Amino acid sequence: MFYALRNLFALLGFIATVFAIYMAVKISPMMEAVESLDEKAIDVYSEMMSKVLETGNSAEAMVWKVAVNDGLTAEDVEQTMRFVANEHNIKDVGELPLSNQIEAMTGEKTRHLKIYMFCNALMAQKMLDYSDAYSAFLPCRVSMIEDKEGKLWLYSLNMDAMLYGGKPLPPALKEEAEGVKKIILDIMNRGAQGDF
Repeated sequence: MFYALRNLFALLGFIATVFAIYMAVKISPMMEAVESLDEKAIDVYSEMMSKVLETGNSAEAMVWKVAVNDGLTAEDVEQTMRFVANEHNIKDVGELPLSNQIEAMTGEKTRHLKIYMFCNALMAQKMLDYSDAYSAFLPCRVSMIEDKEGKLWLYSLNMDAMLYGGKPLPPALKEEAEGVKKIILDIMNRGAQGDF
């Protein structure tokens, strides 16, 4: 009986050792990769995952969303956003009046949906010099949409994954990109309040 238990414990020890070596070989490179990410990366992805679990909608986890104050019209919000963009010297480089296009195509009234595009061309160039993949984030877009209850909302892509989700950006580039983030949030927040 003693030899059987000794052999069993020896076998369990051997299995545990093999498992520990296997896990070290598999997990160590992953841990090194995680440690090379920006210090905010884990928080960014944690927040995104929490939002997905809360809403069941991955798009909700990737956007900023601001309610427009009651009493403001789409024109009020648009005028304020353009004013704020101009104040920050970020260019209004285009717009997509999608609800107008939908109405023209269907002949039926639809909810308001318009997408505004803002860009700082010199900053965009710096981001592309760092990685061509950032071209998919350009230009910065703010959507104004009327929900199914008739309330206006502003949406934009949450830039945190771009800023903090990978290896740290070079300090000067990160500082400028964080500046663009602040500008887009200012455009959204002041636009939603009609705050010139």
